[in-house]
Amino acid sequence: MSTDEQILQEVQGGHNQVFPVDKSLSHPDVGRGVEEESHGAEKYWPEFLEYPKTPRLNRDVIITEKIDGTNAQIFIDDTGRIFAGSRSRWITPANDNYGFARWVEGNKTELLKLGPGRHFGEWWGAGIQRRYNQDRKRFSLFNVQRWSEVFAGEPGNELRPACCDVVPVFWRGPFDSTDVRIAIDRLKAEGSWAAPGFMRPEGIIVYHTAAQKPFKVLLENDEGRKGE
Repeated sequence: MSTDEQILQEVQGGHNQVFPVDKSLSHPDVGRGVEEESHGAEKYWPEFLEYPKTPRLNRDVIITEKIDGTNAQIFIDDTGRIFAGSRSRWITPANDNYGFARWVEGNKTELLKLGPGRHFGEWWGAGIQRRYNQDRKRFSLFNVQRWSEVFAGEPGNELRPACCDVVPVFWRGPFDSTDVRIAIDRLKAEGSWAAPGFMRPEGIIVYHTAAQKPFKVLLENDEGRKGE
């Protein structure tokens, strides 16, 4: 290594250590003021990340039941090919997740009515998590604005495939923590809306429409660990 590519730096104890020099830092414009012309130094700059816009809290939310099953998705491409997925991977009937891929394969004709795109939901019922006193497994879509009768007649709302359910809607309207508390209290008192008569429901999802992000509130151990 040539002398202009290395530098001696004294380290603790009085010994010298050789460090390579980052050649990008030798560009004449690196380190110059932001008001000075760059002369091509931009290529040495880090990728710029824009700070995201901050949504307003006091906007509409949609409160739905959180069902305790396993996360699932259906993907349909523009040619009509259909794929099944779990939360973290694509699945097949030979490498399945609680039989969801096999169910998708068996209901392909009806499921194609969902149209191209990704369709997320909960695969739940017999043999999965809380089971909800079900004698079969069910797939409940998350996108209530598109698939729930609650939004019937509104732009974008469609008739869902007969083989699919949709998560129950408790409330829609401006965000208010009181409505969150009311939904939790109703769920505790009345039991699951997805499976009437089941008195150990998991909780609710509060979907903030401006942030386009869901938040969960559980009936049990909601404090959890940080980050859960």
